[in-house]
Amino acid sequence: MVTIYDIAKKANVSAMTVSRVINNAGNISPKTRKKVEAIIEELGYIPNSSARSLTSKKTNILSLMVTDIANPFFTNIARGAEDKAMQMGYQLMLCNSDENVEKESKYIDMLISAGTDGVLVAPANDLSKKNLQKLTKYRIPYVLVDRYIKELECDQVLSDNETTTRKLLEHLIRQGHERIAIINGPLDIATAKERHQAYYDTLTLHELPVNENWIHQSHFFRDSDVTNTIKKMLELPKEEQPTAIFATSNFIGINTVKALKANNVKVPEDIAVVCYDEVPNYSETEPFLTTAEQPSYNFGYLGAQLLIERIEKTAPETPRKIVLPSEIHIRKSSTFNRKK
Repeated sequence: MVTIYDIAKKANVSAMTVSRVINNAGNISPKTRKKVEAIIEELGYIPNSSARSLTSKKTNILSLMVTDIANPFFTNIARGAEDKAMQMGYQLMLCNSDENVEKESKYIDMLISAGTDGVLVAPANDLSKKNLQKLTKYRIPYVLVDRYIKELECDQVLSDNETTTRKLLEHLIRQGHERIAIINGPLDIATAKERHQAYYDTLTLHELPVNENWIHQSHFFRDSDVTNTIKKMLELPKEEQPTAIFATSNFIGINTVKALKANNVKVPEDIAVVCYDEVPNYSETEPFLTTAEQPSYNFGYLGAQLLIERIEKTAPETPRKIVLPSEIHIRKSSTFNRKK
């Protein structure tokens, strides 16, 4: 971890001078200030505003970085993480990146500066690797939840995307569907990438066509607009139109059903819909969508447990990986059997 003494040595000034530059104190010449600031930038130093380095180096604060706190999936992760943290004598700090790598970076800098014992992270996307490496540089343990990044050696709690996607698609195949479309999130997100690959592999295994006109991307937020995507599918010749759609998130699933109904398409009689993730409020008031419900609470609870074990040095040296299954809920949106 970079310290003010490292900066002082490279700048050939005293540690007090570096401290004055960091705290924007007076009595520093512009030339010296510029030199010290350049070395701070070069070494990637982030000031630590807490006093933990002077005492136990422990804050008993865990941090959780999610990509969309408005999504019930991440809300439940937060609940699980908080429950486990409090059970073990820790408090939980929540950060929301909005799947924005720059915002995520600023939060991580803040966590390093303010002091946190460890971080649970659902990475924004593959470019989050650089942000997470900052945590490694400052010796702050982290655990990945829901999403992973290749080449990062760390504890992980993930969904069984391959098996769950296959089960949803095979349910549609049993109902007689042969032309199945996918509306996915960005492919620079691990979960979207795995679900896309599982979609392709499952259709290929069952010797069903994979048509580029049936493969679409949106995003995972509540306002995921699939209106144009649905219009493009409906503009295809009748014999090429999909008879079923696999939506890779809860919000994409809801908005797909809304867009189909807005175009006078009956669900499931004309086009069936299944989706990855449950939406509790929506499902309770209108149990309509066939979904794969992930054990989101357990993502947070188990993730926090792995993180605390890593902080308290009771974890094995080898990183651990927990893959959690999902529960398939078959509902009306996919139960019109085309084989009849």
